[in-house]
Amino acid sequence: MRILIIEDNPDIAGNTGDYLELQGHVVDFASDGIMGLNLAIEHSFDAIILDINMPRMDGFEVCRQLRDEHQIDTPVLMLTARDSLADKATGFGLGAWDYLVKPFELKELVMRIDALKLRLAPNRSRTLGVGDLSLNLDTWQATREGKVLNLHRACLQILEMLMRASPNAVSRHDLEFLLWGDNPPGSEPLRSHMYELRRELDRPFAVKMLKTMRGIGFALTAEDEQHGH
Repeated sequence: MRILIIEDNPDIAGNTGDYLELQGHVVDFASDGIMGLNLAIEHSFDAIILDINMPRMDGFEVCRQLRDEHQIDTPVLMLTARDSLADKATGFGLGAWDYLVKPFELKELVMRIDALKLRLAPNRSRTLGVGDLSLNLDTWQATREGKVLNLHRACLQILEMLMRASPNAVSRHDLEFLLWGDNPPGSEPLRSHMYELRRELDRPFAVKMLKTMRGIGFALTAEDEQHGH
């Protein structure tokens, strides 16, 4: 998920952002309400973590403007140092989806963000598609031309990243970081995963989708993109 953290405490913002990135999310930051509101209007986020007590514009006003003036329905999880029912009532009344009182456990925050993801509008497809290839993110089943591809979890994670980026390339570094974080075990494991992915994804089919971009990484393209249509 792409998540915006609007929080003026740099320690809380930094720790929260680091933890979310370890979970595979992409994180942007704003250190005051106006900056946060502008980012939320200009970019598309899957969730917003919004502190209430902030300089320039408090979280309540940010939430109100998002909902009332800009009709942006991105899920908002509010953070507050005050565990008062009145604050929660105000936040929910302005369109917040959830609430967390400081100090909080980072694991709980991630659980709540995962719950927000499940509550997102049901018309948001949980299936990725590129050409005749599809990946169901609920069952982790990949199919091409209707045939199920026999892939283990690491290959499925790689496939998801390539499908989300398609037709653009994904660097080797980004794929290694996805699988192993900051401690990749050399280049050989990624090479063997890519070999297995190519064997299932491309070898039985006439059109080859997985491209090796020398010096860059890998890209996944559908047939019509390969012919420039």
